[in-house]
Amino acid sequence: MAHTFKISAAAGGQFKFAFVYNGTTIFWSENYKAKASAKSAIDSLKAHAPGAATADLSKGETGSGYRFEIVASKDGQHFVRFVASNGETMVRTETYKSRSSAKNAIASLIKNGPGAALVEAG
Repeated sequence: MAHTFKISAAAGGQFKFAFVYNGTTIFWSENYKAKASAKSAIDSLKAHAPGAATADLSKGETGSGYRFEIVASKDGQHFVRFVASNGETMVRTETYKSRSSAKNAIASLIKNGPGAALVEAG
């Protein structure tokens, strides 16, 4: 099964989306007031993720502009967030036991995000 961006309803009449592969959510978004805003965020990810830098905050690295950030959780695991040029987090992942799994999530979005189909959940 191919990678997809899946838009679905969220609480309060809002919308959210996820980057999904084989039924597994890799990245998920915040809630958006309008479906058009969620679609715009997906378009932005498709355009900016492939060229985005990665900053490993758990190693003291920093970044600016569109970027992936690898973050250490309180229990020593890692998660990834994709940050827009204005500093707002667009999407994030679950926490992973290994840093390499976090890096694999980044590689998946970079490689497969631009061509991923948009699916709107019922």
